[in-house]
Amino acid sequence: MGNVKKMSFWQRLMSIRGMGQVVTGFIGLIALCVLFSILNPSFYSGRNIANLLRQIAPILIIGIGQGYVLITGNIDLSIGSVVGMSTMISATLMTRGVNPWVSMSITIVLCLLVGVLNGALVAKCKLPPFIATLGTMTVARGIAQIVNNNYNTDAIGEAAKGFRNLFYYGSIGGIYNTIWIALAIFLVFNFMLSRTRTGRYVYAAGSNIEAAKLSGVNTDMTIIIVYIVSAFCACVVGLITCATSGMGTMDAGTMYEMYAVAAAVIGGISTLGGQGILLGTVVGASIWGVLQNGLQFAGAPVAIRNIVIGTIVIVSVLLDVIIRSGRSRKKVSTSQTASMQKAG
Repeated sequence: MGNVKKMSFWQRLMSIRGMGQVVTGFIGLIALCVLFSILNPSFYSGRNIANLLRQIAPILIIGIGQGYVLITGNIDLSIGSVVGMSTMISATLMTRGVNPWVSMSITIVLCLLVGVLNGALVAKCKLPPFIATLGTMTVARGIAQIVNNNYNTDAIGEAAKGFRNLFYYGSIGGIYNTIWIALAIFLVFNFMLSRTRTGRYVYAAGSNIEAAKLSGVNTDMTIIIVYIVSAFCACVVGLITCATSGMGTMDAGTMYEMYAVAAAVIGGISTLGGQGILLGTVVGASIWGVLQNGLQFAGAPVAIRNIVIGTIVIVSVLLDVIIRSGRSRKKVSTSQTASMQKAG
């Protein structure tokens, strides 16, 4: 009886949409941790684990935002530039004497407007998401450059000590606040995606947008919402970046759109839409962080790290396409067989 119950639980677990990819990714994560600990025992030192988790947190946050967009079958290329925009706006305001919390609030509002614009261009104006977000990527990066007259900012100063402690240096229960922030964002948006009507609409829009419309789903608003979520996550990462460096840098967030896609796709979120769970982004971001950290410990140059991660992303997407194509052919074959039997 005990074995039956265990098997039953396992079957229920694996029946959750996207859980198979998460389990596979988790096994790969364990293998990487074992490999890097063998190559360098310092990999498991308390200090390195703490820094590794703090390194993973921002990637998890932007992976959540990108994951929302990918599930609808779209993409957000502006996410890295919004990180830079957030960093520069918040830092510039603080260096000019604006209260850090007011600066943070203004930054969040402005970044959310980018999300609204992205959603409107894709949903209302019917622009391809690649083109729409490529354009806003350039605009957001331009804003990051112009807010301080094409210069990085000075240090945000002692007045921003509370801000820096909240987003980077502070800790609760021995765990850095950055990690707590990432965990809170994951819990909120995972609940929204898995337990609310909005989450069901996100999956419906990604699975078949025309069928979703016929079912009464407001697909335009759903797409706008996912881009707002993406912009919010990018904004938070920008605030973390500002708190980390203590200043604003115009190139902040460069390549983060790649990191966001990597975290989501490695974690099993399909680029074809309609499939994946946010738990996968935790695994994907962890794999990204472990690879970066472990290869650094192994003495691999940055170029090699980028090649390895880029290759993993390509393989992950390729496997997703192959699996989805196989399922489609199987459905078509089953449908044809049923039709022939009915006709006979």
